[in-house]
Amino acid sequence: MKLQGIFPPIATPFDHKGDLYKVKVQHNVEKWNLTTLSGYVVCGSTGESVMLTPEEKIQLWEWVAQYAASSKLLIAGTGVESVRETVALTNRAAEIGYKAAMVRTPHYYKTLLNNTAAQVLYFRSVADQSKIPLMIYNWPQTTGVDISVDAVCQLSEHPNIIAIKESSGNLEKVMQMIREVKPGFQVLVGSAPTLAPSLAVGAVGAVLAFANAAPYACITIWEAHRTRDTDAAKDWQGRIIRAAQAVTTRFGIPGLKYAMDLNGYYGGPVRLPLTPVSPQVQKEIEKAFEGIKG
Repeated sequence: MKLQGIFPPIATPFDHKGDLYKVKVQHNVEKWNLTTLSGYVVCGSTGESVMLTPEEKIQLWEWVAQYAASSKLLIAGTGVESVRETVALTNRAAEIGYKAAMVRTPHYYKTLLNNTAAQVLYFRSVADQSKIPLMIYNWPQTTGVDISVDAVCQLSEHPNIIAIKESSGNLEKVMQMIREVKPGFQVLVGSAPTLAPSLAVGAVGAVLAFANAAPYACITIWEAHRTRDTDAAKDWQGRIIRAAQAVTTRFGIPGLKYAMDLNGYYGGPVRLPLTPVSPQVQKEIEKAFEGIKG
């Protein structure tokens, strides 16, 4: 299975009561269908997955599968702390039609899990029982656990673990993974501010929160890379850097949802305890997105 190109980890639409908002799921997905995004990741961190019940995750998987174009690859965010529940969610997503699962590093018991042996055991145990292939998801800035290159290399040998989403923004680590993993294992990145250089060193694609609000800009960088137009890739990387930082490292999901509203998608409210961005931050985001359309 090839995971090349740009995948948004889609934001979860909530209505004013805080419930899942089906019509806005449809609105966003059908608008993204008009782009050349490679597919969608549903219930990743950007989707506020840690705020969702298992029933809500399953509902979102069903709705996105209903509205997604047949050309789009569907990836379910299924990682939770235990092997047992992760396997159950992964196999439920498989039944709905998802082709791969993105599984984040377990991190609640950091002192017990922040080592290569524990990380390898977790992912191998999930992969052994999963009906669809796995993508490892590493985001140490949030989890406090940074999966080692050694662990990734060992896991790349497993026939049901096909990729990693490396969201640390550490280009040196990305390069080391690409050099050392088993041939055919795919390295994707999760950092829009370093998209072009990550692709240049060998990443095959990206799962980008920024692509929720600005898919065309991300696709432009991908296409420039694919056609070896390094000047265009570098130019567009420079154009998006401020906006990408605003809706990721600076203002996070509340900022991203405001940018989606700004660009014609539905961002809507976040789920408590997250809170909307202030009017001052809204102005900063508006300025950062000048010239970057949805």
